[in-house]
Amino acid sequence: MHTITRTPTTEMEVTSIRLERELKEHLKELSGNQGYQALIRDILWDFVQQKSGNSQPQIALSDIRASVDATAQQEERCALTGKVIRPQEAMLLGFTTKGEMVPLSIGSLSR
Repeated sequence: MHTITRTPTTEMEVTSIRLERELKEHLKELSGNQGYQALIRDILWDFVQQKSGNSQPQIALSDIRASVDATAQQEERCALTGKVIRPQEAMLLGFTTKGEMVPLSIGSLSR
């Protein structure tokens, strides 16, 4: 996930959301020192940006350890360039230094 300039928490609106206990525990584990509420905000901002077409690159080229050829099964966005990858279009899956698999457009590794 990428970092976005955010509003200080003192200026945010309080919102109540019901989560399954197991989901909340997993979010706490994944969030580390960041805190699970900040992780939820990052996830929601990423979703909003992706759906609005304002998605920014999520990672740097140096974050990619390896890649494999793939075919998109649904619309994706390249994690390096933000370029749309259409269903059934050739793409790459990049394995990151954080152990994540991310969609990459063809040619995005040769920048």
